[in-house]
Amino acid sequence: MFYHLLYPLKVFFSPLNVMGYITFRSIAAIITSLLISLLFGPKMINYLKNRQFVQSIRTDGPQTHLKKSGTPTMGGLIILVSLFVSTILWARLDNRFIIWILTGTIWLGLLGYLDDHIKIVRKNSKGLVAKWKLAGQFIFALAVSVYIYFYPSNPAYATSVNIPYLKEVFLELGILYILFSMIVIVGASNAVNLTDGLDGLAIGSIIISCFGYAIFAYLAGHAKLSTYLRIIPVSGSGEIAIFLAAMIGAGLGFLWFNGYPAEVFMGDTGSLFLGGTLGLVAVFIKQELIFLVICGIFFAEILSVILQVFSYKRYKKRIFKMAPLHHHFELSGWAETKVTIRFWIISIILMLVALSSLKLR
Repeated sequence: MFYHLLYPLKVFFSPLNVMGYITFRSIAAIITSLLISLLFGPKMINYLKNRQFVQSIRTDGPQTHLKKSGTPTMGGLIILVSLFVSTILWARLDNRFIIWILTGTIWLGLLGYLDDHIKIVRKNSKGLVAKWKLAGQFIFALAVSVYIYFYPSNPAYATSVNIPYLKEVFLELGILYILFSMIVIVGASNAVNLTDGLDGLAIGSIIISCFGYAIFAYLAGHAKLSTYLRIIPVSGSGEIAIFLAAMIGAGLGFLWFNGYPAEVFMGDTGSLFLGGTLGLVAVFIKQELIFLVICGIFFAEILSVILQVFSYKRYKKRIFKMAPLHHHFELSGWAETKVTIRFWIISIILMLVALSSLKLR
């Protein structure tokens, strides 16, 4: 909004020329979303407490988690509001990627809210039936994937998938790219959802992943830098960096309240759209497979669940003491804070390894 209102006025007041710089607006987006979340957070937490929108803790989980019972949930609303407002203020609203990402934020946020509402208000611990939750995710993913198939980010690489760390190596998928991009978006959404089990774990990892993808988005949108670094150029993708910057600020603000011991949980209201929008970013900037590295923690979490379920159904044996993976380490004797901080450290390392792919080509 500010871009559209203020940038044209640069001819009258030259300092407004800074509105044309993505770096300036990204920094402004971080600060704006951080301030909104810090100011809005306490009010939302008190509202959730008064409405008794509180978390019920599984009795079959780690026993140390039972003390978390009664903590407000649906805190993802804090992230959603601060992220949405900051993006509206600082990003270009005529950018097709921003329009789709904001639509995905609302769609998946509402889907997560419905799931949380059923769990808490209707006292149904299972929440939204799994098949309907997946259906909601796949419907949106299908719409995006069909759109990006017919109106690709870069027509020269419309259905090609870049193989990270290899020079000019691509996997051509053709019409199957629609299915592939759907899996990326839905998989990312559910991976973050499964990671959200310890205070600060999911949001801290999201912040780190957003930083890495913001760099990729900015570089892909810069004609000279994308050519120099041999990454797929995507016109307009620089605006995605502003959205990711806003997510970083919103995440930092939420972490203020979600750090151990958490005053609020994000719930599915937050986790579904946070993961889903990261998947959208990966598809839009044509960096789908690097997701496995930048968001390696999320991938490890969802993989641990898949392996655990497969092993138990096939062999009646468990690979992990408990899945997702963070619970395995808890039951192995690691303190909750130690699991969270070590996972953050691994996330930072993986993000740096992903960025190294920019030169290893």
